[in-house]
Amino acid sequence: MTTSFSRGISSCRFFRLCWRAPVILITCAGILTRDVEPISQAQLFPFTSEIAFSTRCLARRNAVFVAKMKVSIVIPCYNEKNTIEKVVEAVRNAPLNSKEIIVVDDCSQDGTQTLLREKISAVVDQIIYHPVNRGKGAALRSGFAAATGDVILVQDADLEYSPEDYPVLLQPLESGKADAVLGSRFLGGRPHRVLFFWHMVGNKFLTLLSNMFTNLNLTDVETGYKAFKASLIKSIELEEDRFGFEPEIIAKLAQRGCRVYEVGISYSGRTYKEGKKINWKDGIRAVYAIVKYNVQRYQK
Repeated sequence: MTTSFSRGISSCRFFRLCWRAPVILITCAGILTRDVEPISQAQLFPFTSEIAFSTRCLARRNAVFVAKMKVSIVIPCYNEKNTIEKVVEAVRNAPLNSKEIIVVDDCSQDGTQTLLREKISAVVDQIIYHPVNRGKGAALRSGFAAATGDVILVQDADLEYSPEDYPVLLQPLESGKADAVLGSRFLGGRPHRVLFFWHMVGNKFLTLLSNMFTNLNLTDVETGYKAFKASLIKSIELEEDRFGFEPEIIAKLAQRGCRVYEVGISYSGRTYKEGKKINWKDGIRAVYAIVKYNVQRYQK
């Protein structure tokens, strides 16, 4: 009985408020149009000038930070005579104020080393030659150890990833929000060459498996485009010699509780006829690496 009575009172109050609402709005409108004078441009000037000043200060601060930040670009290279010159040229033209270019040749046998010695050595900061082929992960370890920048960025030598995306990849690091940034081929509206359905399925499976262990919500665990704080990546002991590096580094970043960001990038994949090297054996190794390095995480 009491509940019904209370509901009746509430209903009456609601209808009374609905009836009064138009009157209140009309009255307020009249008061505003009659008594409130429009704010002149002169009165607004102090506020707008203050906002403009703050914006200029923020832009100047970011510009100083970017100018001080040195980016080391590590390019692992194996049998890439058709693309290595173009990649190096694109990296040299990338919109960065301070950069260091390090090429790591993993015992190429197709004439790439001749190009590096005769043409490219004069326009990059350093070239490291492996006496035997050891794999992408091993090449990256050599490049990371030689890097002297504040940030280390991985650039493949096959033109699948464009240096035009550097500003997008580096922005979370420049702003201080991230410790590591991954370029995802499945985020954003950037151009993508359409290739290999089953590669996409395999990538989605590996990403899901990795996310289940790390509790991250990545979309592209096998991406080759990455950037890290140099002090962070140099402090991580990396073990994988080939493409198992990709899931290994994700597991170890998650283990340390690092701030990981993803950004959408463009992607111009190539066919095996054009020189693509990853195969089904690397997929099996990736599953092994996901399990191995994440189980190690829980055992510690």
